[in-house]
Amino acid sequence: MGMDRREFLKLAGITTVAGLSGLTASTILRNGLSEATQFSLDPKALIGKRWAMVIDISKFKTDEDYTKVIDACHRIHNVPNVTDRAPNLEIKWIWKETYGHAFPGQYVNEQEHEYLEEGLKHKPFIIHCNHCDNPPCVRVCPTKATYKRPDGIVMQDMHRCIGCRFCMAGCPFGARSFNFYDPRPYIKEMNMEYPTRTKGVVEKCTFCFERLAVGLKPACAEASNGAMVFGDLKDPKSEVREILRTNYSIRRKPELGTLPSVFYIVGGKNA
Repeated sequence: MGMDRREFLKLAGITTVAGLSGLTASTILRNGLSEATQFSLDPKALIGKRWAMVIDISKFKTDEDYTKVIDACHRIHNVPNVTDRAPNLEIKWIWKETYGHAFPGQYVNEQEHEYLEEGLKHKPFIIHCNHCDNPPCVRVCPTKATYKRPDGIVMQDMHRCIGCRFCMAGCPFGARSFNFYDPRPYIKEMNMEYPTRTKGVVEKCTFCFERLAVGLKPACAEASNGAMVFGDLKDPKSEVREILRTNYSIRRKPELGTLPSVFYIVGGKNA
């Protein structure tokens, strides 16, 4: 892609406000600034200063509740199912994880309070990219294929990725997957509005930036029946702020200082 650093930073700014009228995710990721600037901002676009997700695990009652949000994400983003060929090389943007693996270490034990529901420790937790405020994956990427938008979304440009996997080594949450195989044969129903990947690139959750661009919430939040709430952390009147004010929440590995923007409700009046 013929783009110098100045052009790239301009493009990052354009995609920050998300919402390029008529512009698909594929267009943004493939064609760069020259085509993007031909479109005006979509008035329906969701715009925030610091996007965040609040997940109330107590509202996941059945296996179907987990499956719905995982399938919603993987279906629209053409996430391949390679488990039959290579179970240990699974491609995943959002998945289930045990409490112990999601929140390892002594820090969790220190932040638990006496009223924490015992059952939460035995339930799977929904996991995806934390879109950290201080993302180590961004610092180590040599091509800027992964970069942080001013609204907090940590992007992954699969067309700039050279497959070095430095971002995977830098991410302490295991939130990225690498395509060891051509993923296209493993996609059951192709979504033509989202770009497919190639062998040798990294992919991950992008907070559904392409849906925000046209005024839609992330697919997982939409499918969760209120268990996953998406909003602007910098807006004191937003729903995510109200939930965090009135409930006890934790974040994954906060001791590392990455400042995740994904919060888990584990106590409070609404839990």
